[in-house]
Amino acid sequence: MSKSTVSKSTAHQSSPREGDVLVIGGGIHGLSTAFHLAQRGVKVTVLEADYCGRHASGVNAGGVRTLGRHAAEIPLALASRTLWHDLKQVLGDDGGFVPSGQLKLAENPAELEDCRQRVRQLQALGFDHEVLIDQQQVFDIIPTVARHVVGGIWVKDDGYAVPYKTVTAFRLAAEKLGVQVHEATPAQRIEQSAGQWKVSTPKGLFSAEHLVITAGAWARDLAAQVGETVPAHPEGLMLMVTHRVAPFCAPVLGATGRSLSFKQFANGTVVIGGKLIGSLDFPARHGEVDMTRLGTSARTVTDLFPHLRHLGVNRVWAGVEAFTADDLPVIGASRKASNLSYSFGFCGSGFQMGPGTGRRLAQQILGEHSDISLDAFAVDRFGAIANATSPPDFQPVTTIAHH
Repeated sequence: MSKSTVSKSTAHQSSPREGDVLVIGGGIHGLSTAFHLAQRGVKVTVLEADYCGRHASGVNAGGVRTLGRHAAEIPLALASRTLWHDLKQVLGDDGGFVPSGQLKLAENPAELEDCRQRVRQLQALGFDHEVLIDQQQVFDIIPTVARHVVGGIWVKDDGYAVPYKTVTAFRLAAEKLGVQVHEATPAQRIEQSAGQWKVSTPKGLFSAEHLVITAGAWARDLAAQVGETVPAHPEGLMLMVTHRVAPFCAPVLGATGRSLSFKQFANGTVVIGGKLIGSLDFPARHGEVDMTRLGTSARTVTDLFPHLRHLGVNRVWAGVEAFTADDLPVIGASRKASNLSYSFGFCGSGFQMGPGTGRRLAQQILGEHSDISLDAFAVDRFGAIANATSPPDFQPVTTIAHH
């Protein structure tokens, strides 16, 4: 990979609308990428269509979860989890991270066997972070759970954080390093000319040598502008928070046989998620709450904790997230254009991966070595539709020199 000719001295004398790297999307992935680039002296500008963390990064349940990951995601998720444990030192703010552990419950012998097979498969791949536990071990970890639970998978170093606190922590840390963040600035058109990416917005034109698209459900359309077709679709994801109740659940809980993401915060409120799909008005950039589907998730919770059946729901909300055809994100360099990188399509599970993915993408942009492969997340992996032949003048992603 050839080094970019951008020099720190000339870049920092340029217009505020020009820089080394332009990031489209002010969620945790965009802000993490911006932060890690800025740490290395790169001049970064972030464009956010709404406000930072408005959609996937701000409406998720806050799970910091390596448990249950697709095998291809595990190395990146584990590296990201290390950053979560160091977030206070890295950012000056821990984002509300609590290393509570995460527990995936098995409610019958067949589900427990599924858990056993899962742990065996991971061990065969060299991963030992997921541990099979029996019924008594579940009751030791969470004594209040329903007695029909027969075991599960336990990951002691997982936990949860507060999404808006984490997004804000990355933003403030990035801004301290000189990153410019422009909210209410949607990217409308992207084009590359004379070695520069130019992004048209209602607030004018922004330009940079390297472009990073971390625009969630809107990234697919931006990728299409450079001829890269990604089979992804948007969904409205929902979350609900209950009234306060006496402490009864320390770890984050999931279930083997049904959708669940469940935790109790220190203030006593219970957050219930688990990729709850609601309604969506995509042109209006708005997710809608579907009370019937929320009710199904609430019943799962009361099955596991009968004493919560009379607990009131305090608040519900929704945001928009991108889901890909194979349930894996798109991370890494464009195959169609130089100096273009992607990080989107995390299918409702991207919050935990934000710190590590931002660092890994920054390393790739800068030409730094990493043992973590991004091959499984390549934008052209989807077959003939997305794998059209690159134009003759295609050049591999170039890298920005260290400053």
